[in-house]
This record gives sequence, structure tokens and C-alpha cells, in this order.
Amino acid sequence: MRIIAHWLILSVAVWLTTRIKILNGGVSVDPVYVALIVGACLTLFNMFLKPIIHILTLPINILTLGLFSVVINGFIFWYLGTVIKGFTVTSFWAALVGSVLVSLINWLVYKVLRFDL
Repeated sequence: MRIIAHWLILSVAVWLTTRIKILNGGVSVDPVYVALIVGACLTLFNMFLKPIIHILTLPINILTLGLFSVVINGFIFWYLGTVIKGFTVTSFWAALVGSVLVSLINWLVYKVLRFDL
């Protein structure tokens, strides 16, 4: 149940991020159901690959006081934009801002709904 809730929240966060005008069309989802696919991929990345990537990049993460994690999130977001058809990310900067917005929306939803995931 937690995985499904996490998937749906990330999907809604991705969809909301594409609707925010601060990106000026830098991140877009063509059909709406692609946001569900991107949310599922982000959920799988967060569950399986992200802990491994954080362990491998631990020294640079310590040097940057954790800010390199934002860059890692941006790269994952940009990579999904290149792989998933219908989900476009125009540049790395759009991916970086988009990943930060998805993280903020995700955090806000968890705080408002008081999930313990």
C-alpha cells in the first residue's frame, strides 16, 4: 500500500510540476497518463538505485554538504525525460528545477497528509 501511495503522490507531483509556469515549458507531459509512468519510474529509482548512488557519491556529498544530492535528483529527472516518450525535459537546468519542485510537492503532501513512509 505504501508503494502505491508513494507512486501516486510522485505522479501527481510530476503532473503539477509540468503545470507550474516557472519552468516556461522546460518540463512537459504530453498525455496525462505518462505522469503515472514517470511516477512509477521515480518510485523505482528511489527504492532501488538511489541508495546505491548515494553510497557511491558519499565523499562528494560530504564535501558539498549534501547539495550534490540535488544534482543527482536532477540527473535522474533528466534521464527519465530522455527515456520516456511523452515526458520531455528540455535542459539540465529545467530538470534540476523540476526535480526540486517534485521534491517540494512530495514533501508538502507527506506533511499535510501525515504519511509515515
